Amino acid sequence: MRINSVSLETISLTMHKILFSLFLIGQLSFAQITIKDSISTYPISYATISFGNGNGIFADDEGQFFFTKKLYPDIDSLFISALGFKDLNVATNNLPNQLLMQPEASELDEVFIGVTIDRKFKEEKLKPSLDDDYYNCWLPTIESEIAVYFPKTSSKDQKITNVQFPIALESKDWEKRNRKNSDKKKFSTLFKVQFYQNDNGVPGKALTYETIVFRATEKDGDAYDLNVEDYDIYIPKDGFFVSLQVLGYTNKAGKLLPNKKYKEIKSKTGSIVKIPTNFRPLLPFTDEIESKNTYIKRVFINGNNWVKFEKGNGLQSSLLKRDLFNYGIGLTYKTYKDE
Repeated sequence: MRINSVSLETISLTMHKILFSLFLIGQLSFAQITIKDSISTYPISYATISFGNGNGIFADDEGQFFFTKKLYPDIDSLFISALGFKDLNVATNNLPNQLLMQPEASELDEVFIGVTIDRKFKEEKLKPSLDDDYYNCWLPTIESEIAVYFPKTSSKDQKITNVQFPIALESKDWEKRNRKNSDKKKFSTLFKVQFYQNDNGVPGKALTYETIVFRATEKDGDAYDLNVEDYDIYIPKDGFFVSLQVLGYTNKAGKLLPNKKYKEIKSKTGSIVKIPTNFRPLLPFTDEIESKNTYIKRVFINGNNWVKFEKGNGLQSSLLKRDLFNYGIGLTYKTYKDE
């Protein structure tokens, strides 16, 4: 049987693709690292992996992340942290494919545990502040976490049931971005939510060590409504903070994509400058709230403190120049009646 040249080329191309795929799979399996609990050996979801230079990435829901020297040639050590676990420092040379973190028993003992209350209540709501103006929005990057303070409004027991996170939907056509009937840019983005005690006016210890995440898309409208009733979070007497942090884009199934979270740009002097990637959706800020109750911090810098989002705190933001100081999160909670 004779085989023509076209068939030979097809076979050769197919073999090349197979060999390349096998090589790629080998590279990815070598680069894939899993973070686990040293006692239970369960994976630690969405752990923070800091590079020590203000940049970093997150593990996914199975505690996995990708790291190779080819992807990150200038990184020689990783700083890994997760709520309820002792911090872990590891060198990138001969990095194993499994990293174990030790539970922080002293912290776990202090977790605020709510008790379900079965009595009459009044549902109360604080509406979110919505805005689709691009210039009034915070551009989310995974290096920053935003926290908003809420006071306790009653001496009675109060349980948080829902949190509404405002999001701005951009139009595909820039000229139509403020028109409700315009087509919106598609996105699928994973966010992590945390609740903190009020520690003398700044976010303190976590109110829950449950991992709370949600996936936002353009189909969610102007605000994402997150139900947290099953977490049994009760408002402390000094109030609390709720925070939002973008983890990155996902695939259609909601799986966190292992792409780089910053861009590398060569400066005029020839040095490489790392610029954090902006993720959609945008987060609208507002001037409709009288008090300044929004705080930010850079999550990949070890020991970095929370800073109130206001002028005079060394922050560079066009939002502050426009007197937009707050991210207007909405809240729904139950205030229980006395027995």
